[in-house]
Amino acid sequence: MGRVAFITGGSRGIGRAVARRLAVEGYAVGINYLQAREQAEKLAAELREADCQAMAVQGDVADRVAVTAAIRQVEAAFGPVSVLVNNAGIAQQDLFQDTGDELWHRLFAVNVDGAYHTIQAVLPHMLHVKQGSIVNISSIWGLRGSSCEVAYSATKAAVIGLTRSLAVELAPSGIRVNCVAPGVIRTDMVEALGTETIAMLEEQSPMGRLGTPEEVAAAAAFLAGGGASFITGQVLTADGGFVV
Repeated sequence: MGRVAFITGGSRGIGRAVARRLAVEGYAVGINYLQAREQAEKLAAELREADCQAMAVQGDVADRVAVTAAIRQVEAAFGPVSVLVNNAGIAQQDLFQDTGDELWHRLFAVNVDGAYHTIQAVLPHMLHVKQGSIVNISSIWGLRGSSCEVAYSATKAAVIGLTRSLAVELAPSGIRVNCVAPGVIRTDMVEALGTETIAMLEEQSPMGRLGTPEEVAAAAAFLAGGGASFITGQVLTADGGFVV
């Protein structure tokens, strides 16, 4: 089976770091994006210049038809997907009583339905060859919850439930399903919280700092690869000791 990885939300932040890490490790990578075409194309070009195989493909993970078409583009170029990294996600802070239907449903559509759509798109071949690795990116807020982020935390808890249950279902078929639950990582999403909030989060962290996308990518690459061949259904927290 070829080493082909499809990374959702791969144009920036954690997704970009995962794409770089897997490309360097020898995977042909499909970099999925929704709106950041320039960033995704730039990353793909950068990886190709480094003698890696990479391509950028657009598709909203919340749209089954669109994201399945993106996966098929990657498969046409590189072969069947052997590693799927479900990283695409959105977040918004709101009091629960102020969370409207539109926001609630969009968060679930991207963060949960997105994984549902992509997994179903790559699963038939994985089942046929009895091999494959799925890595879902959740969050520590899916483990412990967060005030003013009820909707986001609920979606990330759902991703953990999906991971654990699907791992049991697919283990007899040789397919591993694992999850990375990042803590507070220095991405655009976190930078938007402002310097005061970031300083408070750094103070709350036992390691006294925020994590980097590259550190989360290392965890995802470990779970994706052969070094984790007997590991499935696990949630690996990459959070500097934030949740213990």
